[in-house]
Amino acid sequence: MRLGLGDTAPNFSAASTQGTIDFYDWLGNSWGVLFSHPEDYSPVCTTELGVVARLESEFAQRNVKPIGLSVDSLESHRGWIQEIEEVMQVKVNFPIIADSKKEVAELFGMILHNSNRNFTIRSVFIIGPDKKIRLTLTYPEAIGRNFDEILRVIDALQLNESYGILTPANWQKEKKVIIDPAIPEKDLKSKFPQGYEEVKPYLKYTPPPE
Repeated sequence: MRLGLGDTAPNFSAASTQGTIDFYDWLGNSWGVLFSHPEDYSPVCTTELGVVARLESEFAQRNVKPIGLSVDSLESHRGWIQEIEEVMQVKVNFPIIADSKKEVAELFGMILHNSNRNFTIRSVFIIGPDKKIRLTLTYPEAIGRNFDEILRVIDALQLNESYGILTPANWQKEKKVIIDPAIPEKDLKSKFPQGYEEVKPYLKYTPPPE
């Protein structure tokens, strides 16, 4: 079964490079980015995990915990981490799940069953503190993910949750946002004291909330 937006992310217990993890306990009140990679000791995956490690402070500022996964063994993960740190000049401080029995991968629909190779695809699940899935992404094996985009989406999701605003195409942090058309006209001045620009009755821009 493929999980979708709004579904509750299933809880699980699994071995990782930072010990056995109960997913709900590990996540706590944080946001989470659960991402799978096809296999250890592969070029694209090495760059991806290195980039996630470099973005450690960016994730922390947003109260986000990243966690990786593949069906490789714990021993393989540990050896590969040493090479990631060497090649990418980073310290990998986030856990990587060793899902050799494919139990977590099957829970989240990370296995590409129409392939001759039975490995996890490049899936991304952004999960809120309420354990609901807020975004899913799937990349092909040959294409590395853009983790700057994942951070951008997290910023937009957190703004929407906190203030109920919408973000336009290609939105970047600190740029104008869109007022939800469902908000009554009579409430706009009190909700958006910084003012707004009406382009159309259904399209109103306002500075981002602080």
